[in-house]
Amino acid sequence: MPDKAERLRALHKGPAILVLPNAWDAATARIFEAEGFPAIATTSAGVAAALGYPDGGIVPTREMIEAVARIVRAVQVPVSADIEHAYGATPDQVADVVLRVIATGAVGVNVEDCVPGAFDLEPIPLQTDKITKIAKAAAKSGVRVVINARTDVFLRAMGPPETRLAVAIDRGKAFLAAGADCVFVPGVVDHDTIGALVQGIGGPVNILAVKGTPPIPKLEALGVARVSVGSGPMRASLALVRDIARELMSVGTFDAFTQHTLPFDEVNELMR
Repeated sequence: MPDKAERLRALHKGPAILVLPNAWDAATARIFEAEGFPAIATTSAGVAAALGYPDGGIVPTREMIEAVARIVRAVQVPVSADIEHAYGATPDQVADVVLRVIATGAVGVNVEDCVPGAFDLEPIPLQTDKITKIAKAAAKSGVRVVINARTDVFLRAMGPPETRLAVAIDRGKAFLAAGADCVFVPGVVDHDTIGALVQGIGGPVNILAVKGTPPIPKLEALGVARVSVGSGPMRASLALVRDIARELMSVGTFDAFTQHTLPFDEVNELMR
């Protein structure tokens, strides 16, 4: 497991950008691995929906960790777990949850700086204490977990628009200094802003791919270290299921799930 952590860490250092798909169950993890991705992340929103909960820290910690464990068991590549705000208010509580995640075999964690129900981001000293505590606890456990420290400045539109870039850079630099390996800034699609984040933070930056995000070659040229897809594939899959349901209920035909589908034997073999 320590080797997997170092493999994941090395993937953030180039020269190629790390394209990290987000799985929400064992089957989707197997598909991403089979298609050649060197590592996989989970999506908290996708896992939450699969377990019957809305996103936003609602999933009981035990259920989220069990879901991560099933994904880890399904693949051989390193897995980074999206654990939202790490389901704890204090640095000690957060570190304890991360140790439980490490025990599943995951070697990376995605930790947010906005807790459910809050109207502002966590104060920098508190968030950096959490990151430092995670890093120290993980090192003591023998697995130097890869910490992807997320800031929601742009995603939640915190503060006046003209201040967000500077705030994200300040927070990102503080997170790296506290022991994070990568800074995740979702909610940014503008080419110039992405470039400014990379230059200003001065360390590995993770961008979330959404509609309007520059393609992977352009992100790589901007110096982005990691691009992830979040809950996008899960939501696209749900859209297909909805189309299947509507076709069945309306015209009564089966094209939506028979024209483009994986053969039964292929799926069965994938899960062996």
